[in-house]
Amino acid sequence: MVIATKNLSKYYGKIKGIDDLTLQINEGEIFGFLGPNGAGKTTTIRLLMGLLKPTNGSAKIFGLDTQKDTVQIKQEISLVPGDVHLYDKMKGSELIEYIDKLNPTKEAILKDRLIARLNFDPDRKIKTYSKGNKQKLAVIIALMHQPKLLVLDEPTVGLDPLMQQEIYKILREFKENGGTIFLSSHFLPEVDKVCDRVGIVKNGNLVSIESIEGLRSKTVRHLDVLFEGEVNLQEFQVLSQVVSVKKINQHIRITIQGEVDALIKHIAKYKIKDLTFNQASLEDFFMDFYKK
Repeated sequence: MVIATKNLSKYYGKIKGIDDLTLQINEGEIFGFLGPNGAGKTTTIRLLMGLLKPTNGSAKIFGLDTQKDTVQIKQEISLVPGDVHLYDKMKGSELIEYIDKLNPTKEAILKDRLIARLNFDPDRKIKTYSKGNKQKLAVIIALMHQPKLLVLDEPTVGLDPLMQQEIYKILREFKENGGTIFLSSHFLPEVDKVCDRVGIVKNGNLVSIESIEGLRSKTVRHLDVLFEGEVNLQEFQVLSQVVSVKKINQHIRITIQGEVDALIKHIAKYKIKDLTFNQASLEDFFMDFYKK
């Protein structure tokens, strides 16, 4: 077990940050921590990093207490915070070298490879970097020593879509090499692409833990059908998996949750001009989940 929390809570006076969080994250998995701003994600990360003292409960990383053994834990863990603050007067290369010297027991063997893959220019002053380039620099620093655990808070903020895809590829490779990732995000496609399991946090409480496949199976999907000729919408509304049936211009939109076999067989009775089946997305599930 890489991360284990038990009844972990943090209150700021009467204001709840996170409450009664019990969680276990296994070695070699990418665990997504999903929730909107203010849900308790960053508070949880700060507790795991030993930056905050819990009000109640405990947290362990590699079996070590995050409060008592923080120095030992940080030798094997890297963090990319959600709001990256760097030394603006330094060049990117100078900060990389500075961080490297702070960890003399490990060689920064991935440094040059990451600089090339992220198309990062290390010879400029950090104050001249865009938000995206500062994010790249934070990722390079976090990964260059090959930590055992990577903690990420909104890791692709400010990056263009192509660079986001490269980050996802790097994270999957990190996992394949035995690393573990705790990824906090409210960007659902990001979690969909890289995570094995997801914890959903709402108003400071962990309300569900699901596999990615489990989330998709619960997600509503939309089937847009253009029939040749008129059809009786009531025929589709009586199917148990169908949530709703609407006419949108010339198309019929059938919203379904669960198995699609009965619906497809029923549609096959008619002549079809066009059909579009939108695959299940975490965003649909997430919005539906929070409405409930």
